[in-house]
Amino acid sequence: MVWTKFTVFLETIDMKTLGLIGGTSWHATVVYYRNINEIVAKKIGGWENPPMIIYSLNIKLMREQNIPRIREEYLKIARKLEEAGAEGIIICANTPHMVYDHVQPKIRIPIIHISDAVGEEARKKKINKLGLLGNRPTMTGSFIQKRLKNGYDIETIIPEAEFIDTSHNYISEELTQGKFTDEAREFFTNQMELLKLRGAEGIILGCTELPLLLHQKDFDLPLFSTTDLHIQKAVDFILEKVDAIS
Repeated sequence: MVWTKFTVFLETIDMKTLGLIGGTSWHATVVYYRNINEIVAKKIGGWENPPMIIYSLNIKLMREQNIPRIREEYLKIARKLEEAGAEGIIICANTPHMVYDHVQPKIRIPIIHISDAVGEEARKKKINKLGLLGNRPTMTGSFIQKRLKNGYDIETIIPEAEFIDTSHNYISEELTQGKFTDEAREFFTNQMELLKLRGAEGIILGCTELPLLLHQKDFDLPLFSTTDLHIQKAVDFILEKVDAIS
């Protein structure tokens, strides 16, 4: 009788299987994996952990900046995760979302877009203008700015051109290698102040490692950690069936 009750209980925990594409960097992938598990455990009990399939690619692919090759590699990986049983996909970094428009139409399962996580939170806070920090492709590309504008009517501004290379170098040469210095923290804090002067009502920490360097207590505008917000959307997706039952 006891075993029957236990089996019935387990059958109600019907979580969706999530595919994770990581490796850019592996430090960020660890944060995604750990935090998704921790949040799910808090919501449904510490004895449970969600089904996830992780594909960790070599960060060298992104460093080469061969866009057609990057797109095809992400498409190949997404199809592998779909074939392996993933019901949705999350890309554990900001910059690779440049492949979204190429990959999403060619697979049957949804990719949870990092910009939607930011846009939904900004709408809740009634924020219309956000500063964006990240590496060069993230700040100068359209995959975050365009989606925020079209989907949420949110304007996005980036640092002045003279600071783009410095931001990119701190991220690619230090943060993605697990190196977090006071010099980098001071640089990005100064950039946030400059964006505030230009009208930003909040700041997007648009690199998965930036929330490891910068914290809300250190700045007076809302900081939008794409990592944390993206992870919460992943948890919501995983627990969609569970929440429907409850």
